[in-house]
Amino acid sequence: MKIRFSVLASALCLLMTMPAALAQKQADKKEWVPLFNGKDLSGWDIKIAGQPLNDNYKNTFRVENGVLRIAYDQYTNFDGKYGHLYYNKPYSYYILRFTYRFVGNQTPGGAAWNVRNSGIMIHSQSAKSLSMGQDFPVSLEIQLLGGLGKGPRHTGNLCTPGTQVYINGKLDQAHCIDSDSKTYDGDQWVTAEAIVYGDSVIHHLIEGDTVLTYQRPEVGGGFVSKDYDWKSAHIDNGEYWMSRANTPLGEGYIALQAESHPIDFKSVEVLNLKGCTDPKALNYKSYYVKSDNTQCRYGKK
Repeated sequence: MKIRFSVLASALCLLMTMPAALAQKQADKKEWVPLFNGKDLSGWDIKIAGQPLNDNYKNTFRVENGVLRIAYDQYTNFDGKYGHLYYNKPYSYYILRFTYRFVGNQTPGGAAWNVRNSGIMIHSQSAKSLSMGQDFPVSLEIQLLGGLGKGPRHTGNLCTPGTQVYINGKLDQAHCIDSDSKTYDGDQWVTAEAIVYGDSVIHHLIEGDTVLTYQRPEVGGGFVSKDYDWKSAHIDNGEYWMSRANTPLGEGYIALQAESHPIDFKSVEVLNLKGCTDPKALNYKSYYVKSDNTQCRYGKK
C-alpha cells in the first residue's frame, strides 16, 4: 500500500510540475519572424532615387523561385538609380539574420566601387520620409562585399550615411569601417547577422563569427563627406538632420540596398529582443533584453 501511495504521489508531483516546465520551454523558444515570405514583396516598401514611393523601377526588386532578387536585366544603364527595399515595421532591440550571394556582372554605369558591393541598412529612416531624389537613407549600413578573386575583401563592414558610432569608447568618424571577416569569392551563399541593442551596442557576425562591434550609434558626422554632403545626395531636408546631430539613434527600419550589382537574398528574418518581461504573462520571453510590458498578455483569472 505504501509503494502504491509513493507512485501516486510521484505521479501527482510530476503532473504539478509539467505546466511550469512547459511554460519555461515556451518562454525559451525563440520566435524568429521571416520578413521575406518566399513568394512576393508583401510587407516591404520600395524607394528608388528619382522615383515615387513604391515605383519598382524596371522590376529592380523581385521574387523568383523563392529568392528575393535585386536585378538589373531590364536596365541599359544604372543611371544613379540607387534604391532600397524597406520592411514596413521599425525595430530597436533585435537580431537580424540573412543569407545572401552576389551574382552576375555589375550593371553598366555603376560606380567602380560598387562592383560586388551592396548592403542592408539598419536603424534607417522610413521609405516614405526620403526626398524624391535621395540616394541613401540616414542609417547604419551593414556593407556587403564579395571577393574579387585577388586579395582580401572583407564583408559585414559598417558605413554611416548621416550617422556616426563609437568604437572602444572613442568616436570613429570614418564613413566606412572595415570588419575582420574572411573573404568570400564567387557566388557562394553567405549568412550574416546583426545583434542590435538599440542605441547602445551593435555586433556584426559573418558565418557565426563576430567581425565588428561598435557602440552609441548617433545621427551626425555630416552625410558622407565634404564632397558628398546632404545636397549632393539630393536630400531636401538636410537642415533637419543637421539639427539632430549627436542625438542617439536607437531604432529604425531595415532596408535592402540596390547599388548596381545584382544580389540575391535566400532569407531575411528577425528575432525581436524587446517585449514582455513579466514571467506571469502568456507572451513572456526569457531572451528579451529590453522590457516593454505594455505588450504583456495575461490569461483569465
